[in-house]
Amino acid sequence: MGLTYANIQLQNNADIEFFRRGKMGEDEIRQVGIKVLVNKKSVIPTINEATRAALDLPIIGKRWSQIYDGGKTELPVVGSIRIKYLDRWCITSALLLPDDQEALLGAIPLEEMDLYIHPARNELLVVHPEGPVMSLK
Repeated sequence: MGLTYANIQLQNNADIEFFRRGKMGEDEIRQVGIKVLVNKKSVIPTINEATRAALDLPIIGKRWSQIYDGGKTELPVVGSIRIKYLDRWCITSALLLPDDQEALLGAIPLEEMDLYIHPARNELLVVHPEGPVMSLK
């Protein structure tokens, strides 16, 4: 099984709320399309500083995170972000990676958007084509 990448759309969720309240136009919603590594071992998504700056996301806290080599580091948390993939979306926070490190799409957004990685095709697919089905087990 190789690496799986997906093109997603990120939006500043505060802008979406301002639009819903009639305080800004839809064309003013800050958004950016990025390519992410789909990684089920990552819990929440990660973005880099360039993406944070494009969306003008505030830092809302810090979280200790275990990185790929087993070490731990404290990373800023930014939010809130609306992630869109195909006809699916979720609202979440993200860990902020320094510099231009590769963004990750983690397990929580995958579950919330009802997506899975097809192991043979290394492709991100929907579980239920009729729409996301939320598991309440």
